[in-house]
Amino acid sequence: MKRVGMFVWNHFTNDARVLRECTSLSQNGYDVELICIDDPNDSSISKYEEVNEHFRVHRMKRYPSTLLFLQGFYRFAVGKRWPLLPLIVIWGFLVYLLPWVIIPLTILVGLLLKTKVRVIWIRGALILRMIVKGYKGNYDIYHSNDLNTLPQGYVSSKWRFRKKPLIYDSHEVQTSRTGYDSPWYKRFEGFFIKRMDSMIVENDTRAKYNEDLYGFYPHVLHNYPSLEIQQTDEKVNLHEILNLPQNEKILLYQGGIQAGRGLENLINAFPKFNEGTLVYIGDGKIKEKLQKMVKDRKLEEKIRFLPKVPVRELPKYTKNAYLGFQVLNNINFNHWSASSNKLFEYMMNEVPVVACDFPEIKRAVEESGVGVTIDPHDPNEIAKGVNYLLENPEKREIFSANCKIARKKYNWEIEQKNLLEVYRIY
Repeated sequence: MKRVGMFVWNHFTNDARVLRECTSLSQNGYDVELICIDDPNDSSISKYEEVNEHFRVHRMKRYPSTLLFLQGFYRFAVGKRWPLLPLIVIWGFLVYLLPWVIIPLTILVGLLLKTKVRVIWIRGALILRMIVKGYKGNYDIYHSNDLNTLPQGYVSSKWRFRKKPLIYDSHEVQTSRTGYDSPWYKRFEGFFIKRMDSMIVENDTRAKYNEDLYGFYPHVLHNYPSLEIQQTDEKVNLHEILNLPQNEKILLYQGGIQAGRGLENLINAFPKFNEGTLVYIGDGKIKEKLQKMVKDRKLEEKIRFLPKVPVRELPKYTKNAYLGFQVLNNINFNHWSASSNKLFEYMMNEVPVVACDFPEIKRAVEESGVGVTIDPHDPNEIAKGVNYLLENPEKREIFSANCKIARKKYNWEIEQKNLLEVYRIY
């Protein structure tokens, strides 16, 4: 049985794609160890987790012990649990005795606690811990998810006498995505592209983009959800949780509450919706901003927010929706080329969609007849799509019925064959 060492730069609590990949490999003759990041703020997750007999998760300590000690000392002192005057006197005395040691050390501690040096230290130490874990694992195949774990995979697999195969699984377009504006990302990826053995991307639009960029056509592994996880008879009563009448139409967005996903436009469009309650399920950087927008418009009763839900529990919530939103904005090639997981999660649960008219998403929606596509940048267009489904319940039912057919095509149980074909090369 071949052993796989896989890296991902998150806590592995809601990464559906990585969960599917690791599970499929573990059920098809591979022993998988996933190396990810611990979350000291979440007591519900452990540093070691055994998902099944051949799939284990190792979460690396997030913060260096020295940093935690310095931060604790700083908070204790500045928090006035100690009188500041004695501390100043002691520090001054030490400076008098050993100025060439204490002054540089003070500057260094200040940099480590209060500047970008701290971020570099944290990330650098974490990367090193992941590399050490990966290198010691001596796996038969290494698998890096996204650009931020490619160095870990490269060092672990290639800096040894017997080099091991390295698979680069790029979930996003690393050279054109939010937060990756520097040209250094392209140079960084280009360096490692020449040193990995196989590359996987999400769809053919992105594969063609990488072919134009690097001169080869990567393997394609679509981001389809698992029938096993999505097909459940259980249903969380979302109406009861939100104290809504059972006949109230829930207009659902589920996923990360992040910039560039058109979530502000949903709020701007909402007054034009004929009926329904807009519900966001998820967390993210702009959630507070959206909540303020809702409060300023006095729409708290009609636009509701729920925290993120574990991957395996989410379908029980999705089933409540009258329709689902996928309204990415075209802020970069990564968004424009996406074939988002949530789109297919809606399909799996027979929820018609109001979706952006970008190539991969539009093709899936229109070929399968599971909803309407609109210009996601225009609140009037969004409202038009929503009201079409509200005013034509019979059409909405046809879309819902088509979802049952579409999920037989857009599912992980079929798509996983493409992953296994990549692995069979090695």
